[in-house]
Amino acid sequence: MNTRNLIPILYILFLMLPIYWLLSMSFKTTNEILSGFSLFPKTFTLDNYITIFTDPTWYWGYLNSIFYVSINTVLSVAVALPAAYAFSRYRFLGDKQLFFWLLTNRMAPAAVFALPFFQLYSSIQLFDTHLAVALAHTLFNVPLAVWILEGFMRGIPKELDETAFVDGYGFGRFFVVIFLPNIKAGVGVAAFFCFMFSWVEMLLAKTLTAVEAKPIAAVMTRTASSAGYELGLLAAAGALTIIPGAIVIWFVRNYIARGFALGRV
Repeated sequence: MNTRNLIPILYILFLMLPIYWLLSMSFKTTNEILSGFSLFPKTFTLDNYITIFTDPTWYWGYLNSIFYVSINTVLSVAVALPAAYAFSRYRFLGDKQLFFWLLTNRMAPAAVFALPFFQLYSSIQLFDTHLAVALAHTLFNVPLAVWILEGFMRGIPKELDETAFVDGYGFGRFFVVIFLPNIKAGVGVAAFFCFMFSWVEMLLAKTLTAVEAKPIAAVMTRTASSAGYELGLLAAAGALTIIPGAIVIWFVRNYIARGFALGRV
């Protein structure tokens, strides 16, 4: 085998090793995991997955996470689109300072906003709802989406806007029918990063929920018993959390490639 091909293959195998180890653990019992090192399950079991798909606490944790992540992704992209268009097409007093201020919100750690969000949502009866987590995550995702989309929109010549308006297009029709198809790669990239941040973020999701909207991350941290953590169950839950991200990557894979080549990614 050519050395040039061997090195990337070894690198990919190295990156896949933690995923394989997670999958292997998910088919073992906790006692087998603690008993020692083994590449393959000695006693293959599906009990961990059966528990997740039959226990309402577990599968509702996944559903709750998918609900608020989907709401957040739609909200973040919908809010970011007109904001990014304004930054890419117009110059106004303080535009650069406002753009920088948006990015500083993205740079702040989530822990800074956990207590203010908790008090705010508790006072307006939004605590323990999917909307509470979705709105909290928009604080971080909207600046990121604006930054990504502005880079794509800046690459679209302004003559396109002017020609459409001369042809009688209203702004709304122009934006949906003509402009959005030209930046669909940017929308895909922005949606992907918004989805992934919201899916893996745990601190705000745990702080702003209790029972009704408890995400899978909160469920996974409550598997301790008198005998310790149920490692096999945690491994199975972790393996299942990879699936939504993999599905999103599959659908936007072409847009992500273009985003890295053309946009601000």
